[in-house]
Amino acid sequence: MVVPYKEAQSSKKEQVREMFDNIAPRYDFLNHFLSVGIDKLWRKKVCKIVAKGNPKVIMDMASGTGDLAIGLSKLKPERIVGVDISENMLKIGEKKVEKKGLDNLISFRVGDAENLEDPNDTYDAITCAFGVRNFENIHKGLSEFHRVLKNEGRLVILELSMPENKFFKLIYKVYFSYILPLWGKVVSKNDVAYNYLPESVANFPKRSVFLENMKDAGFKDCYAKSLTFGIATIFVGTK
Repeated sequence: MVVPYKEAQSSKKEQVREMFDNIAPRYDFLNHFLSVGIDKLWRKKVCKIVAKGNPKVIMDMASGTGDLAIGLSKLKPERIVGVDISENMLKIGEKKVEKKGLDNLISFRVGDAENLEDPNDTYDAITCAFGVRNFENIHKGLSEFHRVLKNEGRLVILELSMPENKFFKLIYKVYFSYILPLWGKVVSKNDVAYNYLPESVANFPKRSVFLENMKDAGFKDCYAKSLTFGIATIFVGTK
Protein backbone atom coordinates (compact mmCIF):
# COMPACT_ATOMS: atom_id res chain seq x y z
CA MET A 1 0.00 0.00 0.00
CA VAL A 2 1.36 3.42 -1.01
CA VAL A 3 1.24 5.98 1.82
CA PRO A 4 2.34 9.64 2.03
CA TYR A 5 4.58 9.28 5.10
CA LYS A 6 6.54 6.05 4.71
CA GLU A 7 8.15 6.15 8.13
CA ALA A 8 4.94 6.88 10.02
CA GLN A 9 3.07 4.20 11.96
CA SER A 10 -0.38 5.74 11.41
CA SER A 11 -2.94 4.38 8.92
CA LYS A 12 -3.10 5.56 5.31
CA LYS A 13 -6.38 7.30 6.13
CA GLU A 14 -4.75 9.34 8.89
CA GLN A 15 -1.73 10.15 6.74
CA VAL A 16 -3.87 11.33 3.82
CA ARG A 17 -5.85 13.57 6.17
CA GLU A 18 -2.64 15.09 7.55
CA MET A 19 -1.17 15.59 4.08
CA PHE A 20 -4.19 17.45 2.70
CA ASP A 21 -4.60 19.50 5.86
CA ASN A 22 -0.98 20.63 5.39
CA ILE A 23 -1.21 21.58 1.70
CA ALA A 24 -4.74 23.03 1.78
CA PRO A 25 -3.71 26.73 1.54
CA ARG A 26 -1.82 26.16 -1.74
CA TYR A 27 -3.87 23.28 -3.13
CA ASP A 28 -6.03 25.21 -5.61
CA PHE A 29 -3.13 27.12 -7.10
CA LEU A 30 -0.97 24.03 -7.49
CA ASN A 31 -3.82 21.89 -8.81
CA HIS A 32 -4.58 24.31 -11.66
CA PHE A 33 -0.97 25.33 -12.28
CA LEU A 34 0.54 21.86 -12.43
CA SER A 35 -2.26 20.54 -14.67
CA VAL A 36 -2.09 23.66 -16.88
CA GLY A 37 -5.79 24.17 -16.15
CA ILE A 38 -6.82 20.93 -17.84
CA ASP A 39 -8.36 19.70 -14.59
CA LYS A 40 -11.14 22.29 -15.06
CA LEU A 41 -12.08 20.74 -18.40
CA TRP A 42 -12.10 17.27 -16.85
CA ARG A 43 -14.53 18.39 -14.17
CA LYS A 44 -16.83 19.86 -16.82
CA LYS A 45 -16.92 16.46 -18.53
CA VAL A 46 -17.88 14.85 -15.22
CA CYS A 47 -20.72 17.35 -14.83
CA LYS A 48 -22.03 16.57 -18.33
CA ILE A 49 -22.20 12.85 -17.52
CA VAL A 50 -23.90 13.49 -14.18
CA ALA A 51 -26.41 15.82 -15.88
CA LYS A 52 -27.80 12.95 -17.98
CA GLY A 53 -29.47 11.50 -14.89
CA ASN A 54 -31.07 14.82 -13.87
CA PRO A 55 -30.08 14.21 -10.21
CA LYS A 56 -31.79 16.06 -7.38
CA VAL A 57 -29.49 15.03 -4.52
CA ILE A 58 -25.75 14.68 -5.16
CA MET A 59 -22.80 13.65 -3.02
CA ASP A 60 -19.39 14.95 -4.05
CA MET A 61 -16.91 12.68 -2.27
CA ALA A 62 -13.33 13.87 -1.73
CA SER A 63 -14.80 17.31 -2.35
CA GLY A 64 -11.67 19.11 -1.17
CA THR A 65 -11.98 22.84 -1.80
CA GLY A 66 -15.29 22.38 -3.57
CA ASP A 67 -14.48 22.94 -7.26
CA LEU A 68 -16.52 20.00 -8.53
CA ALA A 69 -19.40 20.69 -6.13
CA ILE A 70 -19.56 24.25 -7.45
CA GLY A 71 -19.54 22.94 -11.02
CA LEU A 72 -22.35 20.54 -10.22
CA SER A 73 -24.48 23.42 -8.91
CA LYS A 74 -25.07 24.44 -12.54
CA LEU A 75 -27.15 21.27 -12.96
CA LYS A 76 -29.76 22.85 -10.65
CA PRO A 77 -30.07 19.98 -8.15
CA GLU A 78 -31.95 20.40 -4.89
CA ARG A 79 -28.96 19.60 -2.70
CA ILE A 80 -25.23 18.89 -2.96
CA VAL A 81 -23.29 17.38 -0.06
CA GLY A 82 -19.51 17.69 -0.23
CA VAL A 83 -17.62 15.18 1.92
CA ASP A 84 -13.89 15.08 2.57
CA ILE A 85 -11.49 13.66 5.12
CA SER A 86 -9.60 16.97 5.41
CA GLU A 87 -11.22 19.69 7.50
CA ASN A 88 -8.76 22.33 6.28
CA MET A 89 -9.65 21.68 2.65
CA LEU A 90 -13.36 21.95 3.40
CA LYS A 91 -12.91 25.26 5.22
CA ILE A 92 -11.56 26.73 1.99
CA GLY A 93 -14.44 25.17 0.06
CA GLU A 94 -16.96 26.72 2.44
CA LYS A 95 -15.51 30.20 1.85
CA LYS A 96 -15.66 29.73 -1.94
CA VAL A 97 -19.25 28.50 -1.81
CA GLU A 98 -20.33 31.35 0.47
CA LYS A 99 -18.67 33.89 -1.82
CA LYS A 100 -20.64 32.52 -4.78
CA GLY A 101 -23.89 32.57 -2.83
CA LEU A 102 -24.29 28.80 -3.04
CA ASP A 103 -24.24 28.00 0.67
CA ASN A 104 -27.98 27.24 0.64
CA LEU A 105 -27.40 24.58 -2.02
CA ILE A 106 -23.98 23.14 -1.12
CA SER A 107 -23.06 21.91 2.35
CA PHE A 108 -19.83 20.28 3.48
CA ARG A 109 -18.96 17.78 6.19
CA VAL A 110 -15.88 15.89 7.28
CA GLY A 111 -16.33 12.22 6.47
CA ASP A 112 -14.75 8.95 5.43
CA ALA A 113 -15.78 7.31 2.16
CA GLU A 114 -15.39 3.87 3.69
CA ASN A 115 -17.77 4.61 6.58
CA LEU A 116 -20.49 6.95 5.33
CA GLU A 117 -23.05 8.16 7.85
CA ASP A 118 -25.84 8.39 5.26
CA PRO A 119 -28.82 6.00 5.17
CA ASN A 120 -29.26 3.56 2.28
CA ASP A 121 -30.64 4.95 -0.99
CA THR A 122 -29.93 8.62 -0.24
CA TYR A 123 -28.33 10.04 -3.40
CA ASP A 124 -29.26 10.24 -7.08
CA ALA A 125 -25.60 10.65 -8.04
CA ILE A 126 -22.16 10.44 -6.45
CA THR A 127 -19.03 12.04 -7.84
CA CYS A 128 -15.45 11.58 -6.70
CA ALA A 129 -12.58 13.48 -8.33
CA PHE A 130 -8.99 12.46 -7.60
CA GLY A 131 -9.96 10.73 -4.38
CA VAL A 132 -10.32 6.98 -4.87
CA ARG A 133 -6.57 6.35 -5.11
CA ASN A 134 -6.31 7.77 -1.59
CA PHE A 135 -8.75 5.24 -0.14
CA GLU A 136 -7.33 2.76 2.31
CA ASN A 137 -9.78 0.09 1.09
CA ILE A 138 -11.12 0.72 -2.43
CA HIS A 139 -13.66 -2.11 -2.32
CA LYS A 140 -15.14 -0.83 0.92
CA GLY A 141 -15.39 2.69 -0.47
CA LEU A 142 -17.11 1.51 -3.65
CA SER A 143 -19.49 -0.66 -1.63
CA GLU A 144 -20.44 2.33 0.52
CA PHE A 145 -21.09 4.38 -2.62
CA HIS A 146 -23.37 1.62 -3.89
CA ARG A 147 -25.22 1.44 -0.57
CA VAL A 148 -26.07 5.14 -0.33
CA LEU A 149 -27.02 5.53 -4.00
CA LYS A 150 -30.66 5.18 -5.00
CA ASN A 151 -31.60 2.51 -7.53
CA GLU A 152 -30.50 3.66 -11.00
CA GLY A 153 -28.30 6.25 -9.31
CA ARG A 154 -25.00 6.96 -11.02
CA LEU A 155 -21.43 6.93 -9.74
CA VAL A 156 -18.94 9.08 -11.69
CA ILE A 157 -15.28 8.89 -10.70
CA LEU A 158 -12.49 11.05 -12.13
CA GLU A 159 -8.96 9.79 -11.55
CA LEU A 160 -5.46 10.40 -12.82
CA SER A 161 -4.24 7.38 -14.75
CA MET A 162 -1.23 5.99 -16.57
CA PRO A 163 -1.32 6.55 -20.38
CA GLU A 164 -1.24 3.37 -22.44
CA ASN A 165 0.60 4.95 -25.39
CA LYS A 166 4.36 4.42 -24.87
CA PHE A 167 5.33 7.95 -25.95
CA PHE A 168 2.85 9.73 -23.68
CA LYS A 169 3.60 7.27 -20.90
CA LEU A 170 7.28 8.29 -21.02
CA ILE A 171 6.46 12.01 -20.97
CA TYR A 172 4.00 11.41 -18.15
CA LYS A 173 6.55 9.54 -16.04
CA VAL A 174 9.19 12.24 -16.50
CA TYR A 175 6.74 15.01 -15.59
CA PHE A 176 5.18 13.24 -12.63
CA SER A 177 8.43 11.81 -11.27
CA TYR A 178 10.68 14.87 -11.58
CA ILE A 179 9.02 18.15 -12.61
CA LEU A 180 5.80 17.94 -10.56
CA PRO A 181 7.46 16.98 -7.23
CA LEU A 182 10.00 19.80 -7.67
CA TRP A 183 7.38 22.49 -8.36
CA GLY A 184 5.11 21.08 -5.67
CA LYS A 185 7.89 21.32 -3.10
CA VAL A 186 8.87 24.87 -4.13
CA VAL A 187 5.33 26.27 -4.02
CA SER A 188 3.74 24.28 -1.20
CA LYS A 189 6.91 23.83 0.92
CA ASN A 190 5.76 20.22 1.26
CA ASP A 191 7.66 17.55 -0.65
CA VAL A 192 5.61 14.63 0.71
CA ALA A 193 2.37 15.30 -1.19
CA TYR A 194 3.95 15.66 -4.62
CA ASN A 195 6.16 12.63 -4.21
CA TYR A 196 3.17 10.60 -3.04
CA LEU A 197 1.07 11.71 -6.05
CA PRO A 198 3.01 9.89 -8.83
CA GLU A 199 3.36 6.80 -6.63
CA SER A 200 -0.37 6.68 -5.90
CA VAL A 201 -1.20 7.07 -9.61
CA ALA A 202 1.26 4.36 -10.64
CA ASN A 203 -0.27 1.97 -8.10
CA PHE A 204 -3.90 2.68 -8.97
CA PRO A 205 -5.58 -0.33 -10.64
CA LYS A 206 -5.58 -0.51 -14.44
CA ARG A 207 -8.81 0.61 -16.11
CA SER A 208 -10.04 -2.92 -16.76
CA VAL A 209 -9.27 -3.99 -13.19
CA PHE A 210 -10.98 -0.97 -11.65
CA LEU A 211 -14.09 -1.58 -13.76
CA GLU A 212 -14.17 -5.09 -12.33
CA ASN A 213 -13.82 -3.59 -8.84
CA MET A 214 -16.91 -1.49 -9.55
CA LYS A 215 -18.86 -4.51 -10.76
CA ASP A 216 -17.80 -6.50 -7.70
CA ALA A 217 -19.25 -3.71 -5.54
CA GLY A 218 -22.60 -4.13 -7.31
CA PHE A 219 -22.46 -1.55 -10.11
CA LYS A 220 -23.79 -2.27 -13.59
CA ASP A 221 -23.29 -0.69 -17.04
CA CYS A 222 -19.75 0.23 -16.04
CA TYR A 223 -17.47 1.96 -18.52
CA ALA A 224 -14.31 4.08 -18.65
CA LYS A 225 -13.61 7.18 -20.73
CA SER A 226 -9.97 8.23 -21.25
CA LEU A 227 -9.13 11.94 -21.20
CA THR A 228 -6.15 13.90 -22.58
CA PHE A 229 -4.14 11.01 -24.04
CA GLY A 230 -5.02 8.80 -21.08
CA ILE A 231 -3.53 10.88 -18.27
CA ALA A 232 -6.97 10.94 -16.63
CA THR A 233 -9.96 8.60 -16.79
CA ILE A 234 -13.64 8.93 -15.98
CA PHE A 235 -15.25 5.77 -14.62
CA VAL A 236 -19.05 5.47 -14.66
CA GLY A 237 -21.33 2.89 -13.07
CA THR A 238 -25.03 2.61 -12.23
CA LYS A 239 -26.69 1.00 -9.21
